[in-house]
This record gives sequence, C-alpha cells and structure tokens, in this order.
Amino acid sequence: MKKRAQPRSHCPVNYGLEAFGDPWALLILRDIVFRGKRTYGEFLRAEEGWATNILASRLGHLISMGILRRDPHETDRRKDLYSLTEKGLDLIPVLLEIVLWSAQHDASSEAHRIPRLVAAIRSGDRAIVDEVRERVRSGEGIVKYYLE
Repeated sequence: MKKRAQPRSHCPVNYGLEAFGDPWALLILRDIVFRGKRTYGEFLRAEEGWATNILASRLGHLISMGILRRDPHETDRRKDLYSLTEKGLDLIPVLLEIVLWSAQHDASSEAHRIPRLVAAIRSGDRAIVDEVRERVRSGEGIVKYYLE
C-alpha cells in the first residue's frame, strides 16, 4: 500500500480511511488489540489467509502512518515485535465500536462469544478503554480476559 504524499482531501473520514481504513490494516489492529499478536508469523497465521506481500505492505504502511512501531524481539533477534504507538492506542475506541456494531448486526459475529466485553463496551464506561489500552501496552490481547 503506497503512501500518498498528500491526502485526497482533508475530510476527517478520509484521513482515517487513508491511515487505517484498509480491511487488512484493520485486521492487524484487531490481532494486536484483541488477540495479543505481535510478530509477523503470528499475523500470517490469521484465519483470513494473508498473502505475505500484503501483510508486509500493510505493516509498513501502519508504521509509516505512526500507528505501529517495530522493535527487535528481546530474545530472538531474527524476529521483530510490532506494537501500537500512542496514536495507534487512540484507535481502541474505534475498534470497540466496531465490535458493538458487529454484535448488533451479525448474528454469527464472534462478538457473541465475549458477552462480558460487549456489555462493558455498551455500558459507555471509559474504564474499559483504559483497561484495554493498558493490556495492549503490555503486549496482551483482551479477548482471553472476557471469554466465558
């Protein structure tokens, strides 16, 4: 995904779409926030079936947009660890709203497997956003904490 020198427009929705609105980019964000994935290999094993060139392109794009950062793995120098920057962490409320929307409009949504998380998001209590931010900052995914 090639980064444009200038955005198509300065519409706030357009900015979001150009920064993270690609379906594949959103799946990377999902995997970090909800599943705690951090390495290229972990992303590659997603059920959606990544092509390696697409995954590499989207990771690079999210890094160039300041949403992700790539750091060397602490113990295995052959691997890199991907994590959300503060700008990326600011997308957590957007992802949580997508979960609510899916829970409401997709009868088969996996959101129905995490009713406690959906209820916490639906409550409107900002504490859930803070909790998710802290877990993601420490490299954890949040779904395992809300599975019943």
